[in-house]
Amino acid sequence: MYIQIDMNFDIEIKDLTDLPKLKLLSESSKMKINKSQLAREMGVDRRTIDRYLNGHIPKKTRNRKSKMDDYYDVIKSLLSEESSQIFYYKRVLWQYLKDNHGLDCSQSAFRAYISKKPEFQSYFDSNRKRRNRNEVIRYETPPGEQAQLDWKENIRYLTKDGEYIYINIFTLLLSSSRARIYHLSLSKSQSILLSLLTESFEAFGGVPKTILTDNMKTIMDVPRTETQPGKVNERFYQFSKDMGFEVKPCIAGRPQTKAKVEAPMKLLDEIHAYQGQFTYEELHEFVKRLNERINHSVHQGTGIIPALAFQKEKDLLSPLPSKRIRDQYKVKNNHVKVNSANMVTYKSNQYSVPAGYIGKTVNLQVYDNHIFIYYNTELLAHHPVSPIKINYKEEHYRDTLARHLPFKSEIDIDELARKNLEAIYEVYKNE
Repeated sequence: MYIQIDMNFDIEIKDLTDLPKLKLLSESSKMKINKSQLAREMGVDRRTIDRYLNGHIPKKTRNRKSKMDDYYDVIKSLLSEESSQIFYYKRVLWQYLKDNHGLDCSQSAFRAYISKKPEFQSYFDSNRKRRNRNEVIRYETPPGEQAQLDWKENIRYLTKDGEYIYINIFTLLLSSSRARIYHLSLSKSQSILLSLLTESFEAFGGVPKTILTDNMKTIMDVPRTETQPGKVNERFYQFSKDMGFEVKPCIAGRPQTKAKVEAPMKLLDEIHAYQGQFTYEELHEFVKRLNERINHSVHQGTGIIPALAFQKEKDLLSPLPSKRIRDQYKVKNNHVKVNSANMVTYKSNQYSVPAGYIGKTVNLQVYDNHIFIYYNTELLAHHPVSPIKINYKEEHYRDTLARHLPFKSEIDIDELARKNLEAIYEVYKNE
């Protein structure tokens, strides 16, 4: 007895990987394969058909090394708990590596790389801040019409010298072009605010018709609320009249009103990537470079470059008031000459500047109990006002000392500078 079983010997060739089966069948049945016809039907070269018939197996994945892998150890170190540097956003880490470690890749590729590394992605997940989910109505203002004013306040910064300071960054942004000006300051006093606004108007070459601001105490005596119009304090009101703009405070508790200046403030979080890397003077220069870079980069919201859009907006700003009016609101500059010990004098006490400025005339600004020393527009040094006759920054004294010592390689300049300064302060601290 036997049972007949129907068998299907049809072979369906769907893709190149099915060709080894066809070869087995052709060898067992002594059937000749028409390679040219297969190549035409599958849209490939005849040699490709021959290669797959002979058992070629394509690799499913290519083991390609990412260029970012070269930076793995650097990234791991920067994001470690031991690092004093802080990266709130992947964009900031990308920019830091690009500026300081020669990273050459797009921001999107870098973000994708970090997302695929759980050990790195978890860092950003844990630092993610809550976002404001309130409904925002988008609006635009005509060129020259409005600027938005804000402070990035009380940023705790570790200087290269190991000192913690609290800094503030003044921001004035033209609402139409999105061109902005940043100023670094240790103080948010009204005198500083008026001086920085005046300098910003001069940098823009004109005055916007309206300044949109929150209810900061240096501007408002009584905050604006949903039921109360608020009250601008007398000094700022007079300043606005002298400069020729209208003060428009936001309703308290509605930061989204100033969204054009509020949203870009996160760009300043890049400062945290340089915790412990700069002196105060170097941080001042970094903020200037950051300001320049942002003004010359494509704005994500408008798709335009602020510096280019500003060229159209500046002609529509109101004219600057007279120099006499502007000067009365600026922090006063004292022009002093650097003496032979690389120091300047303020109220009979001396304060150091970096080596190399002997005989040069510098600008000395004093406000909020601090002295700021500029050469042209470059900030050379800042000191707290002191009752001591001689006030050196250690790095200033060390560099000056190094210039006058022979056989520098045989001398521990750091140790010698430290001992000399201790002796100097011992003499002058009780005078």
